[in-house]
Amino acid sequence: MFDEDEASRRLGMELLSVGDGRAVVRMPVTASMVNGHAIAHGGFVFLLADTAFACACNSHGPAVASLGDKTAIVVAAGADITFVRPAHEGDVLTAYAQERTRFGRSGIYDVTVKRGDEVVAEFRGRSRVVGR
Repeated sequence: MFDEDEASRRLGMELLSVGDGRAVVRMPVTASMVNGHAIAHGGFVFLLADTAFACACNSHGPAVASLGDKTAIVVAAGADITFVRPAHEGDVLTAYAQERTRFGRSGIYDVTVKRGDEVVAEFRGRSRVVGR
């Protein structure tokens, strides 16, 4: 899925690891991502977290087929983010996504976005298995 994600790849994102409801994605903050306050625009931080969330909730692969719909995919049903501290041009952000629970066709995932050891944002995503 990530290989086909043109938006994320064009922003310089790298999928570092994925599997069993987890994913780690890294992105450098470039000059084109900085807003008028000289900080990373929140939309780019959200996009990084959302990409890690997408990779984590699609990491089960064949488990989706067990729901009886082999053409099913997992998409975001909703998400929210809390910005903890600003990121700046030149920072490298890493998003750590972790599945919290799956129930029926739904799931809940938490993503922590960090700059080194510092938390930049906390994201919670809600997933839904849907037909293609």
